[in-house]
Amino acid sequence: MFDFDALADAFSHQTVLCVGDLMLDEFVYGEVSRVSPEAPAPVIAARRSETNIGGAGNVARNIASLGARCIFVGLIGEDEVGVKLAVTLAQEPGIESLLVHDSARPTTRKVRFVSEHFSTHMLRADWELAAPASGEIEQKLIDTILPQLKRADIVLLSDYAKGVLTARVIRNVIDAARKAGKRVIVDPKSANFAIYRGATLLTPNRKEFAEATRSRADSDTDIAEAARDAMILADCEAMLVTQSEHGMTLVPREGDAVHVPAHPVKVRDVSGAGDTVAAALALALAAGADWETALRIANAAAAVAIGKKGTAIVTASELRRKILPHAYLAAEEKIVTASGDLAAHLADWRKQDLRIGFTNGCFDILHPGHVKVLTAARGACDRLIVGLNSDASTRRLKGEGRPVQNETARAEVLAALEAVDLVVIFEEDTPVRLITEIKPSVLVKGGDYTRETVVGHEIVEANGGTVMLVDILQGHSTTSLVNRARGEVA
Repeated sequence: MFDFDALADAFSHQTVLCVGDLMLDEFVYGEVSRVSPEAPAPVIAARRSETNIGGAGNVARNIASLGARCIFVGLIGEDEVGVKLAVTLAQEPGIESLLVHDSARPTTRKVRFVSEHFSTHMLRADWELAAPASGEIEQKLIDTILPQLKRADIVLLSDYAKGVLTARVIRNVIDAARKAGKRVIVDPKSANFAIYRGATLLTPNRKEFAEATRSRADSDTDIAEAARDAMILADCEAMLVTQSEHGMTLVPREGDAVHVPAHPVKVRDVSGAGDTVAAALALALAAGADWETALRIANAAAAVAIGKKGTAIVTASELRRKILPHAYLAAEEKIVTASGDLAAHLADWRKQDLRIGFTNGCFDILHPGHVKVLTAARGACDRLIVGLNSDASTRRLKGEGRPVQNETARAEVLAALEAVDLVVIFEEDTPVRLITEIKPSVLVKGGDYTRETVVGHEIVEANGGTVMLVDILQGHSTTSLVNRARGEVA
């Protein structure tokens, strides 16, 4: 449950120390129309190419693009690719790069050949030395990383198994971070989770998780059971398993596992999606988010990233649009008056395993206080339903002369907001009937209520849901606006 705008604002005050394997990602785009006469291999007619900072460098770029500051420590060789990466990183706003040079290894470079028409990767060529850094380079890395801990709010280790995050480097960083009271997020590559012992959170994908835990990991229950065993070995507080189109599962050491489905999106390129997830998770946690909020932020960020070509970054505004999507339906199609229409929406959303939220009110003259509550409510769920008092109901509650706007006008204004997915007009004085039918996962009201005075709280809690109270904006009230307007007219 979260107010995304407040959380995004908090991102700008965070500094993430990111350590990991830096690489240059190149993409050659073209079309294939023939097979080579020299060998049974497709010939790509190259049209264009792109280069991006990849690997852990892409994690750093995502941290910066989301509005935070990143201190990045990586390893490059004494070669042209290393120089190019160093120069490019130095030009990235929000990133302070501290690169260790190793003349004994090439800078990692990956070239992908992509069919632009089908968005299909046909071939990848790698230049790399996938071997641990030498003892001398290990010490240089440690000496570079540890002094930066005092400047960081959180630490993120991005392991691509290219030599930077050796067991010794990992141990030194995690131990020093824990001593300094800093959380450590690890995007792991090793199947031996024990080398990350003491980290706060591990974020393996399903394949990595299955290999490390020797489990099938083919259901949320299997993942939760295997993760709890693995967390004992890794001495971590939580584990997040990313499952591509199947969403993400977060298993905290204490409390229930949480699964969120993947956002429906046209997949264009999965390159670097894990980097985006790690960056979003670290920032959300550094900004004070709880586990579930961090999970939902990361899930939305991944959806944005895979909808782009190449090694992509995600901005805070893109993330906001994914979490609070502009309605794909016309406003009038979001307004429900018949019970059957509501039931159809509920059945569809529940089939997708979406979290449904509910709030209600008269919303006679929409003001910033209303917008804050609605935005916070939408941030706490996947779909938000707003119960709207009818004209007759509003008149009984507010007195003669109200509402100022009829129910149709009020419903259309609400339906036009990006935070609102459905508006349901009800005739009763309270929304108890609606809440009983909807059984929302979260019931949201303004902070001028207490949990006990929120109508329907016992219904929601009996069905496993929660009540969320949002601090109100002082000085904003429909009644005061109406009284002031009428006074001016008089």
